[in-house]
Amino acid sequence: MKMPTEIIREEIGKNRVITFARFMELALYCPKTGYYETNKDNVGRAGDFITSVSTGELFGQLLAFQFAQWLGEFKIKNSKLKIVEAGAHDGRLAADILNWLKLQRPELFARIEYIILEPSAPRQAWQNETLKPFAPHLHWFTDFENLKLKTQNSKLTGIIFSNELLDAMPVHRFGWDAAAKNWFEWGVTVEREKFAWTKIQSPESDLPSAICHLPSALLEVFPDNYTIETSPAAENWWREAAEILAHGKLLAIDYGHTADEIFSPGRTRGTLRAYFRHHVSDDLLASPGEQDLTAHVNFSAIQKAGEDAGLKTENFCTQPQFLTQILGNAVKEKNFGEWNARRTRQFQTLTHPEHLGRAFRVLVQSR
Repeated sequence: MKMPTEIIREEIGKNRVITFARFMELALYCPKTGYYETNKDNVGRAGDFITSVSTGELFGQLLAFQFAQWLGEFKIKNSKLKIVEAGAHDGRLAADILNWLKLQRPELFARIEYIILEPSAPRQAWQNETLKPFAPHLHWFTDFENLKLKTQNSKLTGIIFSNELLDAMPVHRFGWDAAAKNWFEWGVTVEREKFAWTKIQSPESDLPSAICHLPSALLEVFPDNYTIETSPAAENWWREAAEILAHGKLLAIDYGHTADEIFSPGRTRGTLRAYFRHHVSDDLLASPGEQDLTAHVNFSAIQKAGEDAGLKTENFCTQPQFLTQILGNAVKEKNFGEWNARRTRQFQTLTHPEHLGRAFRVLVQSR
């Protein structure tokens, strides 16, 4: 069984250089040996990073309350109500959502079909173990095409959502040559037995439109080797989700910026970072498969992809704003469940700017 380092070296040996997007794909998702394939316990205090889910069950409970409100608006009778989660990791978020619905909205829970999109067999196994109590409500598919094929249905009514999925999709890195006044792509090669950065020169026609149409006044102030990331994979995934949604909501919660924030002259090295044991590193090429790699989502590009597919943007806000709004509605309805000190601590962690409230954004689109 080959490790990501071996496979990356082999690809570079054949082609001399690979894009960073390919390097990231192999490091994170290489079958059986990639970072997300082997590290079930990489989330939480004992892992490499903390997520909203690892703070406790409140995050899932708040989402469940919001989902119940949205599903109640659909007016669908005598059929299943679908919730589709993509990138469910070990299934804890799904368990928190389903458990709250079971306890607080039993009639709605009885009609829920919870679909998990998961291409990885190991992760499906982790999720299946976590979600055994909810087995009758669950179905797994590898991707949207697999879902359409197996259900013989090209459209879906319900809620499609992801939490910290898009920021882990492979990104291309582009740099600015200030002297030549053109863009190049950062690739990965091998030098002295180590992975190293190298420049890939591409014709302007092959460059993403996001950087081809930047104003000249902005380019004038970019320093040499100014670097940004683009994620065609994230945009394509969002577009697929939008196209399969006949009626309902499409939701993403993720680290991210708007295009104006991403293309800031002050952010000279982009947003791509590596995480290992809660330490942030700029050594992105070190130990592929052993550290997490993540880049902030360009929410402007994601929003446009959805709108181009016919969706309406209902909300784009910070995670604290989104969760506070849900909690306000829950307090008004007085049917969220008992509020206690544990929930207070979790809510503070989810919304405080020094914890998880600083960088997370929320995008909600609908059809």
